[in-house]
Amino acid sequence: MRQWHVRDLMTGDVVSVREDTRYREILRALDRNRVSALPAVDAQDRVVGVVSEADLLRTERDCEERPRALPRLPRPPRPPDRTGTARELMTAPAVTIGPEEPVARAARLIEDKGVKRLPVVDGERRLLGIVSRRDLVRMHVRADADIREDITDGVLKRTLWVGPSQVDVDVGDGVVELRGRVDRRTTAAFAVRLAEQVPGVVGVADRLAWEEEGTAPPDVIVHPSQTVGSKGFGGRGRRARDRSPDRCGVHHPYTAGPRRGVAGRRTDGVPDRISRLAHSLAATGLPGHAGNRHRR
Repeated sequence: MRQWHVRDLMTGDVVSVREDTRYREILRALDRNRVSALPAVDAQDRVVGVVSEADLLRTERDCEERPRALPRLPRPPRPPDRTGTARELMTAPAVTIGPEEPVARAARLIEDKGVKRLPVVDGERRLLGIVSRRDLVRMHVRADADIREDITDGVLKRTLWVGPSQVDVDVGDGVVELRGRVDRRTTAAFAVRLAEQVPGVVGVADRLAWEEEGTAPPDVIVHPSQTVGSKGFGGRGRRARDRSPDRCGVHHPYTAGPRRGVAGRRTDGVPDRISRLAHSLAATGLPGHAGNRHRR
């Protein structure tokens, strides 16, 4: 499943001002670029703060909040100081984030710190871009085709190993419908839960069916050359060997050795379907498959 990072959403071509930029130049830069804030950087292009419209308005407000010695006598307001620099006006230190951070962390920082944007910096705090609340919202306004591709390829194929022939994915206005049949109930539940987390998804209609728990799919084939518990299956073990028909006349050609089999156990490295087959055989109670005890 695709993991969204800050680099996927940030604006790379970002306008900034030097920390010694004057008040009037900051105003012109804000107006010219139609933005409400600008990162302030030093001579090495490292972010030292953010100067915003709110910071500039604070200068206007402060000049009218000057305490008066004679409050009853009207006095003309003090003219605002419009000669300051970005260093004097900016909010510092700036709340920043790295380009490889997940989008969820950016959203938490914006919410927790009460800011509208985050400068994106590298390890040396050099400016790389900026990510805003609008960018986070835009992530959820995606085309239905893009949403379907993320679910089909990222969720089903790469995460759950479910092929397109098993599950059909339809998306309309952000509403996803999953229709088909999977092997387990838990697989169906994970498919719905992960689909809900794909950016742009409004809701998920679950139309999935599943096999009975513990029932092995009919296309599972254990190759006779495979070794149960060998290096390919997670450790040392005995070679699977041919067995003669049991008391019920059922032939079980590939059964595990008496001490280290897969029946009743999920061995690290064993493919999921082989593990399910072993559990299914153990549940039948047939000789040679119950609890790894074999008759001789």
